[in-house]
Amino acid sequence: MKKWILTAAALFAVCSLFAQQSVTEVYNNAAKAYGEKQFAAAAEGFLKVIDEGSVSDDPDAAQLVVNAKKNVPICYYMMGGMALKQQQYDQSLQNFTKSAEYAELYGDVNAQNKANEWVARIYQIEGGEAFNNKDYAAAAEVFAKGYAANPKNTEMAIWLATCYCELGEYDKGMRIFESVAAMTHPKYADDVQKAKELMALYTNNEVARLQAAGDYDGIIAMADRLLAENAESALAQKIRLQAYFGKKDYAKVIDLADAAAAAQTDEEDRSDIYFTLGAAYNAREMKPQAIAALRKVVAGPNVNAAKASIAELSKLSLIHISEPTRPIS
Repeated sequence: MKKWILTAAALFAVCSLFAQQSVTEVYNNAAKAYGEKQFAAAAEGFLKVIDEGSVSDDPDAAQLVVNAKKNVPICYYMMGGMALKQQQYDQSLQNFTKSAEYAELYGDVNAQNKANEWVARIYQIEGGEAFNNKDYAAAAEVFAKGYAANPKNTEMAIWLATCYCELGEYDKGMRIFESVAAMTHPKYADDVQKAKELMALYTNNEVARLQAAGDYDGIIAMADRLLAENAESALAQKIRLQAYFGKKDYAKVIDLADAAAAAQTDEEDRSDIYFTLGAAYNAREMKPQAIAALRKVVAGPNVNAAKASIAELSKLSLIHISEPTRPIS
């Protein structure tokens, strides 16, 4: 009985050594395949190393597992690139997606981001034809997948937001435009400007539609939804203010104007706010306040109108002051 115990212990040691050698051999074969650019075989081998090496307590096996986890996303990334060169977009997309998934699984954020950048680009390519043909529903379905993979692909984000706006999904489009407009890195400067221009265009279109229906409350509700997404939205504050003016709720205009003006980054937009504020004060017979507001209109198409209003209001104020007091009879 004692002899059997020794034999079992010896057998266990031999099996452990064999297992370790087997993991090493598999790793070396995978590395060889990688060097020969046989990335599919390399990925299969590295995954086997992870499965078998993860149950070993041997420190060498543990290091091989660490190395294999770094290499698996790279293998799929390289396969994605090779398929892309051959314009095999579906195959390329599958491999880049696997690269991102394995990178996420193994905690390699940089590799995950790199793979997702290509996932987004491929979706951008695939949706581009539908977008150019103005098939916005089909394009949006594809672009949405790419946007989920990489929201920092600002060009595609703008295309996706445009699709939503063209499909009448204004709020969804605005959320994406706002996210692009909030980018601060200089490399996004052109797309930031483009996003702001399209935000203004589609917002003006939506406002015009609601105004034509006399639906100022609809405009205010739209602005409130935008502000719920981004409390600092300059555009939302501006259109909300103008809607309250359209409703002739001058007290509300006066209440909101300073904050709306402070939110504006463009001098013309800020001047528009003050022009509206001046008109609201004038409507409430608050001429000194109206003049003070109109003097802040320094840019844009309302400058001359503001000057004319100031001159008229000043004249009326002088006439009022110079009127003789009638004697009490």
